Amino acid sequence: MKTKLRLISAALLPIQIVVVSYLAQHPGLTEAYYSHGIFPIVGKIERFLFGWLPFSVGDLLYLVFGFILIYWVIRRFKTRFRHPKRWGLQLVSAASVLYFCFHFFWGLNYYRLPLYQSLQLDPQYSHQELVDFTKQLIKKTNLLQAQLTANDSLKVNFPLSDKTIDSLAIVGYRQLAQTYPHLRYRLKSIKSSLFSLPLTYMGFSGYINPLTNEAQVNSKVPPFRLITVTAHEMAHQLGFAKENEANFIACLNTMNHHNPYFRYSGYTFALQYCLNEVYIENPTQGKKLRRTLHPGVLKNFRDLRQFWRAYQNPLEPFFKLFYGQYLKANNQPKGIQSYNYVVALLVNYYQDTHHQL
Repeated sequence: MKTKLRLISAALLPIQIVVVSYLAQHPGLTEAYYSHGIFPIVGKIERFLFGWLPFSVGDLLYLVFGFILIYWVIRRFKTRFRHPKRWGLQLVSAASVLYFCFHFFWGLNYYRLPLYQSLQLDPQYSHQELVDFTKQLIKKTNLLQAQLTANDSLKVNFPLSDKTIDSLAIVGYRQLAQTYPHLRYRLKSIKSSLFSLPLTYMGFSGYINPLTNEAQVNSKVPPFRLITVTAHEMAHQLGFAKENEANFIACLNTMNHHNPYFRYSGYTFALQYCLNEVYIENPTQGKKLRRTLHPGVLKNFRDLRQFWRAYQNPLEPFFKLFYGQYLKANNQPKGIQSYNYVVALLVNYYQDTHHQL
């Protein structure tokens, strides 16, 4: 019976690959029937089942899978990899089950319509449009920093606990839902990752667990950036799988929030991406714009750089290379550079007279 089930499971793998490939070529179907149909129901059920637990079920699953894999490999070595048909069938069968779970519970969102099409935005922008938008961000950021510190030379300190950040991020999505109903966030499931320390050494701030729909945040990240990390992972929970789109939605959440600390975190998050793009296109102009930032803002950026620098290690580039390949395999051809495409969404969204900074 077990062998028969494995044969059926293994036989379904190529069929699944064909179906996913077809949906990848027809994002309108994925958007209509999965991202707006099946997934919202599945996601809410998962958050209902796991959100109330104080620990990460998804992280425990990763640990269990890891131990099972290690045990399986040890067994194969002990038997000198005899009976290749048997263990080969086990591998293909397991891969088929995981492939199905990944795509059914969350992963098909990688193949939905690009957000710029849904919002009817131009995916391109001129250098001058980028510079003008960056100047607006700098003006808003400086204003917020001065309001929060009453001294342009002081960095902003964040009096927000992790739980407060979670609650305020939900409020931000509730506010966004007044304009975009599909961004309403129900049934909280935001967890501190059990792997926060390894994540920090790997250079990552958080991740979504595709099997349990838990938003995993790196609890070691300073609140200055944890705010946007939390909003970013919650955007993933709502079905926005692509990194640039989750970043954009995190910006909408925080930059329009009633809480000034959220707004400051959001504006500096958007500014970091835009200023980097200006530097790439025109380093001299980038330096000129940077000099217009208040010293206190620069201190916040400096503290964040020092935080990540303290955990730098020789293996970090390899982890990011691996993750970049994962992104490329899931409809993000720019790999880890996909994060930077948030700039196009931001510039063109706020070009619209209905969306002013």
